[in-house]
Amino acid sequence: MLAEVIVAANRIRVLDLGSRSYQETWDLQKRLQAQRIAGKIDDTLILVEHEPVYTIGKNADRSNLMENHPADIKVYQVERGGDITYHGPGQLVGYPILDLHGYQKSVGWYMRSLEEVLIKTLAEFGISAERRPRFTGVWIGEEKIAALGVRLSRWVSMHGFALNVNTDLGYYAGIVPCGISQFGITTMRKILKREINIDEVRPVIINNFSKVFDVEMELQ
Repeated sequence: MLAEVIVAANRIRVLDLGSRSYQETWDLQKRLQAQRIAGKIDDTLILVEHEPVYTIGKNADRSNLMENHPADIKVYQVERGGDITYHGPGQLVGYPILDLHGYQKSVGWYMRSLEEVLIKTLAEFGISAERRPRFTGVWIGEEKIAALGVRLSRWVSMHGFALNVNTDLGYYAGIVPCGISQFGITTMRKILKREINIDEVRPVIINNFSKVFDVEMELQ
C-alpha cells in the first residue's frame, strides 16, 4: 500500500549546501523529490553554488551549445524545462522541493512566485527588476539576471532558479543562454559596481521565500 502523502505547506526546511558539485546536488534533488512525493519529508529549499557547468533542458536546442564552448566544462542533460543555461561560482542557485498540493496546482503560478521572490530580493539591494512578456526569468532592462527552469512530478517540484550575484559572464559566451540571442546577461555586481558577498543574499532570499509562499522557513 502506498504511504499517505503528508502535505505540510506551513513550513519549508532550508538546506544551505555552500559550494557543492552539480552532480551531487542533482542526485540529492531526485532523492528528496521522491521522498516528498512519498510524504516522508517536508518541503525543502536547497541553496547552493556550483562549479562551472552547462545544463540543457529536456526540450532544448543542442545547437545553443556553441562549438567553441570551454572544453573543460561538463555538460548535463537534465529533466527540467527550458533551454541551456550556465551555473558557476558567484551564482546563487535555489532548488525548491515543494508539493504544490499545499499551495496552488499551477505551473504558471509557481513560476511567477519564484520570480517574485527574486524581484523582492533584488529590490532590497536597490535593484529594480521585472518580468518580461513571453520570457521566463527576471530582467534588468534588456539583460537577464536570473534564470528559471523546473520539473514537476505528481505536483512536486525540483530544479528552480539561478541568480547571478558575482557570476563570471565570460562563460555565457559558450552558449545561447536560455535559447535567447537578442538579450544580454547581467549580475548584481555589474549593476551595483561592487563585489556582493553571496552570504548577504542568502538570508534575503530565504526571507522573501517565506513572504511570497506564506510559510515559515526552518534552517537545517
